[in-house]
Amino acid sequence: MTGTEALASVPREPFIPSRIYVPSEDTGWLVPLHREDDPERWRQQVYANRPVVTAVAPDPRAPTRILDPTTGRGYVSTSSSSDPRIMSRMIDAADLVPGMRVLEIGTGTGYNAALLAYLLGAENVVSVEVDVSVAEYARSSLAAAGYPVRVVAGDGTEGYPPGAPYDRVIATASVAALPYAWIEQTRPGGCIVAPWAATFHPDGPLGLFTVGGDGGAEGRFSDPAPFMPMRGSRIPPGTHVQEWWESMDEPEPARFGLTVTPEGHQRLWLDEPRRMVDPTPMPE
Repeated sequence: MTGTEALASVPREPFIPSRIYVPSEDTGWLVPLHREDDPERWRQQVYANRPVVTAVAPDPRAPTRILDPTTGRGYVSTSSSSDPRIMSRMIDAADLVPGMRVLEIGTGTGYNAALLAYLLGAENVVSVEVDVSVAEYARSSLAAAGYPVRVVAGDGTEGYPPGAPYDRVIATASVAALPYAWIEQTRPGGCIVAPWAATFHPDGPLGLFTVGGDGGAEGRFSDPAPFMPMRGSRIPPGTHVQEWWESMDEPEPARFGLTVTPEGHQRLWLDEPRRMVDPTPMPE
């Protein structure tokens, strides 16, 4: 069964809160949209092939004096329901088979966890969410929809050891390095699907890594998969990823790969593992 079939079978609406955030037509800043105020527009947002922003917070990089929660000035998204098309692509990349156990990193609204539960059974899915209130909302929504997935409030980079080993780990937040705990908690031959921050390619590609029996992992990247960064994985301004990528003659994402050694060392490469590259920020 494919991700597309799961999307067609599991409605998104029960997982989206009544208050969401949409860009203002005048400023582009995120402003609230309440279901009871404009139900038609709310549903249009929910069923569009795009992310739905469900929570915002002040941008830590913005001066306090410019923050305005009424207009959304200085506020950024902190939680969302991902673009359904990317959810489907990640599910297909994971090559799921009935009976597999999956660890999801980043529960969000719970919708992606519901898709996984539909395919594999709720008893085979564990989801970790760093925000306690978001985790509680997702847990309640999943139970109400008939998908009682185990939702754990905690640091996703640590995985969830009590449920290991997993056949698949699927992250719904981008990372700048592969947390070694995910490798440790994935059975040999299992795989990790994770969107990558713009550390070497400006579009942030999707990574698919197979875990080896020696405690390492290796894999390649594919098409862009834009996700909000996992906490601690935000790329600071001035890293010059665009310039570095252009200096390499703009290679496609699929030409890049990553090897993680049993000791946890991570090596980015181009075309083949022996051709390592280092996207160190270029001097100004």
